[in-house]
Amino acid sequence: MSKTFKQYSELTAGSILLSLGIYLFINPCGINFGGVIGLAQIIKHFISLFFTLPENTDIMGIINLLINIPLFVLAFRIMNTQFCIRTMISILIQTLILSLLPPLKQPVTPDILLNCIFGAMICGTGVGLALRSSACCGGIDIPCMCLVKLHPGFKTGRISIMINAVLFSVCLFIFDVNITMYSIVFVAILYTVADHFHSQNINVAAVIFTDNADMKHVIMEKMGRGVTFWNGYGAYTNHSKEILFCAINKYETSELHNIITGTDPHAFVTFFEGPMIEGGFEKRL
Repeated sequence: MSKTFKQYSELTAGSILLSLGIYLFINPCGINFGGVIGLAQIIKHFISLFFTLPENTDIMGIINLLINIPLFVLAFRIMNTQFCIRTMISILIQTLILSLLPPLKQPVTPDILLNCIFGAMICGTGVGLALRSSACCGGIDIPCMCLVKLHPGFKTGRISIMINAVLFSVCLFIFDVNITMYSIVFVAILYTVADHFHSQNINVAAVIFTDNADMKHVIMEKMGRGVTFWNGYGAYTNHSKEILFCAINKYETSELHNIITGTDPHAFVTFFEGPMIEGGFEKRL
């Protein structure tokens, strides 16, 4: 229950931060968010050219929701039910905030670069928290997660770069060069911040020295991770120990730590963060 509560809390907080970052910093400056939200911004721009939109209503959130519906159907066919439920909650939170709050006439600060940086930091934190909750904020993150699920070696950055390249090329013709360049800077900072919070992207290798022969079985049973072990001896005491090696994601370190302390409180453990892992390693979302 505590793990589930934490995940939904992170999802809610991340969705709110993402929406507020867009509302306070991105939309008032005309910066393009990129991805599906950026596409919604462009569609809204063209609609406003032919129709008179209410001053106190922003239809971008509704457009974003409509675009996400077919992507959500795709996720429902590939991803697990919990991922789909959490992603839908995130999209609904974004839609409510972006649609109910009256559009700002002026940005928080007249400096576009400051709006770009702070907006990227807030939105990136929101996206990262949502990803850490085993969900996402919708948009192109949905097909990216689906592709990772089907093809664990797939690099999600490729599809993001291709889609954003097309969107920003369109922005060059619709808006001026400065706005397009600020949008590129915004997206670069956003993904950098999001990756910092998205612990699933960070590999960790754990080397465990223990006297308890059952620990390897407990790790495999409770975490579903493979364990390699061999026998070793302490050079000073000549005492035999089992040496376990286990590859995990960073967000699983606390769970592994609890298993180790609960099974053998005197075990010696070394964690190595960021190693390259190839082969049969399951990339969990």
